[in-house]
Amino acid sequence: MKIGITGATGQLGNLVVAKLKEKTAAENLVALVRTPEKAGNLGIEVRMFDYNQPSGLSEALKGIDILFLISGSEIGKRAEQHQNVINAAKEAGIKRIVYTSLLHADRSTLVLAPEHLATETAIKASGLTYTILRNGWYTENYTASIPAALQAGTFTGSAGDGKIASASRSDFADAAVAVLTGPGHDGKIYELAGDEYYTLTDFAAVLSEITGKNIPYQNLQEADYTSALIQAGLPEPLAAAFASFDASAAKGDLYDSGKQLSQLTGHSTMTLADAIKKALAGYK
Repeated sequence: MKIGITGATGQLGNLVVAKLKEKTAAENLVALVRTPEKAGNLGIEVRMFDYNQPSGLSEALKGIDILFLISGSEIGKRAEQHQNVINAAKEAGIKRIVYTSLLHADRSTLVLAPEHLATETAIKASGLTYTILRNGWYTENYTASIPAALQAGTFTGSAGDGKIASASRSDFADAAVAVLTGPGHDGKIYELAGDEYYTLTDFAAVLSEITGKNIPYQNLQEADYTSALIQAGLPEPLAAAFASFDASAAKGDLYDSGKQLSQLTGHSTMTLADAIKKALAGYK
């Protein structure tokens, strides 16, 4: 079975390709990317694939049996982009599509949810065999803020005491590989989250313990956090989006206790302490 991976040069896609190469021959894999010259180091076939150019998508999917559709990064454009891919997949005779959606996309208050839910609906309506991976939050979304927290002496957010059951990108990549290469996943929707949860107060405490520095969590109202992010240099729309993610976390949208992620991968998800240690090592 030939597997096509969209967004193969991205952070998740790159991991999935590397892990798939441990499970199947490289000739069974195709990188579907917008910028082919960036994919030369993947060691697999590369094809041009731009969600915004529907006319060439079907041709690029020829000969592919399973399509791993990693959601696009352009918020506000993704429903249309994904529909382009779904139409092309149907035309090209794709046997199964695996899509990276959002944790509890059907009830999440995250601003990201409606486009994911629209894509899920389109996939179901297409008649294609599918598996939907409702990915929870990447722990890296928070560890990326560690340098700023170390510099400021506080870890700032607006998530209150919201429970966050995040997992590493590597964990989510393992789940994708399990579904792409194993049987029994047709028609399934998986809610994927970390085995354990933490609050941002917990995050700051673990960071403090590991670094030996006192870095308390500072909780701000959503509007104040947006302003703080703008002052830190983020464009206003991006700052507002990031603050809204935390506000949704406060409502429980980043939490799930089902442990379907570790059940799919066969191993526990990366602990928060290990994720922070890994991030710190990368900053040195």
